[in-house]
Amino acid sequence: MKKRITLGLIIIFGSIAIFAYLLYQKQMNETLPEAVLQNDQIRVKTPKLGDKITSPLEIKGEARGPWFFEADFPVQVLDKDGNALNWGIAQAGDNWMTPDFVPFTATVEFESPGEGFGFVQLEKDNPSGLPEHAGFIKIPVRF
Repeated sequence: MKKRITLGLIIIFGSIAIFAYLLYQKQMNETLPEAVLQNDQIRVKTPKLGDKITSPLEIKGEARGPWFFEADFPVQVLDKDGNALNWGIAQAGDNWMTPDFVPFTATVEFESPGEGFGFVQLEKDNPSGLPEHAGFIKIPVRF
């Protein structure tokens, strides 16, 4: 009889421990990942790391002139797996043919995947396609 009670308690406490561990893992997976910044050529004012975003999303900031090509560069809203929800174009707000920072704005409409996190990705316009001219910033956000 004592063996059955002991075995029952082990099973109950073991189940509780497994449930707590799985809950902890789920919570860790929903935590925002680190921002990925490949260079210091761009400053994003909105959205900020971890902001809750809705559609349409307005993106504002400053980028150095070489980040643009013909006064614009692409932006995307991505789900947590990196799938594009939609994309848009950031437009320079001033003369972009300078090594200095130039203000930009972009608006992206997207269908929210629901709860959780995703990313706003801004890419250096790279008409050459050469990897040495590529760059991006990836900002983790919440939906």
